[in-house]
Amino acid sequence: MSESLALAASVCIALSGMLIAELKGRVDIVRLARWQMVAAFSITGAAALVVGGWRSIGSHEAGLLVVSGICGIFIASTTYFAAIYIIGPRNTALLFALASPFSLVLGYFFLGETIVMQQMLGIVLVLAGIVLAVGVRRRDPVPAVEVPAVGAGPVAIGHAAPQWLGMLLGVVTALGQALGSLFARPAMEAGVDPFAAMAVRSGVSALLFVLIAFLPLAIVRRSYSFRSTDLGLAVASAFVGTGLGMSLLLAALATGNVGIVTTLSSMTPIMILPMVWLRSGVAPRREAWFGAALAVAGTAAISLAG
Repeated sequence: MSESLALAASVCIALSGMLIAELKGRVDIVRLARWQMVAAFSITGAAALVVGGWRSIGSHEAGLLVVSGICGIFIASTTYFAAIYIIGPRNTALLFALASPFSLVLGYFFLGETIVMQQMLGIVLVLAGIVLAVGVRRRDPVPAVEVPAVGAGPVAIGHAAPQWLGMLLGVVTALGQALGSLFARPAMEAGVDPFAAMAVRSGVSALLFVLIAFLPLAIVRRSYSFRSTDLGLAVASAFVGTGLGMSLLLAALATGNVGIVTTLSSMTPIMILPMVWLRSGVAPRREAWFGAALAVAGTAAISLAG
């Protein structure tokens, strides 16, 4: 059961990325992030209230989780959405696999954790998978984007932004996620409820995005004609990825082996390939499947060795 729940969590994360991609060309990054974080805070905050998780947070743990939220959600979520807009959900999910090697290296330097040979092999496999899947260009013509934008809007990112910028944003996302995990780890080891921890992390991010909306900057004051379908997609993405996906992962960790659950829940680069195929009508090339498999195998080597 725990293995099935972990795989279901990876499907939820992949589906969340696909839903975000549907908003390309319609909703700007800052507005999307604000919607997402408010929805995520509402979902996880309510869950923490139901299970009584708020009582598990002390002042020290709260401080760690605030910093974790700024790195892992406020920064990483913004770059994650932007990367999806530029290079598509498939490549973004693949680059997100770098979070595991980044976490390993940061744990080594800042927490004194050891790195064994199997984990070094895992880092090599992740990097090889990303280079193979992203670095090799297919020769037959394909659409400019994996998931076609619906309609037109004031958001230029993703339409004219260079691919290298999307790749860089994907790497920043993985690094931000790893830093977020680094700061959150001591709080979680102290016994903080996972729902409450996620609520603090998403709550501080939601507050920052709301405050940003009042700044006299063009990037946060883009013209936008509200559509309920856009808001629905953003909230659905937050519910599927943060709410349902995290709940399934927590349920899997409650009964399963941590290394196996972590590995199976990181199957997103593979799970997203058939979704992209169905949405775009273009079959991912063989290098994409093999590269995603290598990245997952590398994550498995890192997780299971721990």
